[in-house]
Amino acid sequence: MKGTNFSTPAGFILLGFSDQPRLEMVLLLVVSVTYTLTLTGNTVIILASYLCPKLHTPMYFFLSNLSFLDLCFTTSIVPQMLWNLRGPAKTISYTGCVLQLYVALGLGSTECVLLAVMAYDRFSAICQPLHYDVIMHPKLLQQLAALAWISGFVEATVQTILVFQLSLCSHHRVDDFMCEVPALIKSACVNTSFLENELAVASVLYVVVPLGLILVSYGGIVRSVLRIKSAQGRRKACGTCGSHLLVVVLFFGSIISVYIQPKSKYTQNHSKFLTLFYTVVTPALNPLIYTLRNKEVKWALRGLLRRVPR
Repeated sequence: MKGTNFSTPAGFILLGFSDQPRLEMVLLLVVSVTYTLTLTGNTVIILASYLCPKLHTPMYFFLSNLSFLDLCFTTSIVPQMLWNLRGPAKTISYTGCVLQLYVALGLGSTECVLLAVMAYDRFSAICQPLHYDVIMHPKLLQQLAALAWISGFVEATVQTILVFQLSLCSHHRVDDFMCEVPALIKSACVNTSFLENELAVASVLYVVVPLGLILVSYGGIVRSVLRIKSAQGRRKACGTCGSHLLVVVLFFGSIISVYIQPKSKYTQNHSKFLTLFYTVVTPALNPLIYTLRNKEVKWALRGLLRRVPR
């Protein structure tokens, strides 16, 4: 590929919202609170899934994976973001940028696949309830989780290597608050057609295909729910899927807006807020969505609170 970067830069300037200092102060407060909620909520979900025997099911196995992923995802981004928001220095080292891109890409891709796996779990539970325990046996659960994690970081490895082979402009300014592929491509001073095409292929494999599988799964779920005669049975079936479906809409909606929609100055200005949403807000909302809409999680949390010595 043309444009190999022979001189390694000392670091990058993350422009982020530096042209709006008042907004930065607001974001500093909002991101700090949201990050605290993310750490607390996802840790509670993991502990509840591990300590409560009633939650030792495939659904909560995958949910604990999602919570652990969200903890790592936000921690790879938010501390650097808070440091940049609090003062005039907006820099990140070259090594820090490489690591941030690699970890964020790997975890983001893993989440896309994991959400598709969780949709298959819900499909099996509702459409094949009599065979559910046989289908979703412990070995398969481990294999599906491993598939999500390994495939996510394989994609991250390829993307990170390709991105940092580019010759970047001497100013080393990245028009975002984190090291992300679209922003780094725009800071390159060479033809990036090959990398943009590769990114399009990766977006299809890790965004469009998982989303398609999720839609197919929910198509089968809808058909099964419509065949249920009792209203109570329908509500129970919908209740088991509602939380997951809401998480899918929030996560994939923002991902598609950043990585797939046509690029323009308008979308670039708004893509920062969309990136902020799926990297900071969504991981904080996930525990609330699963807790507020799920009686089993509420019951498990009450049980954990009763164990706490007073």
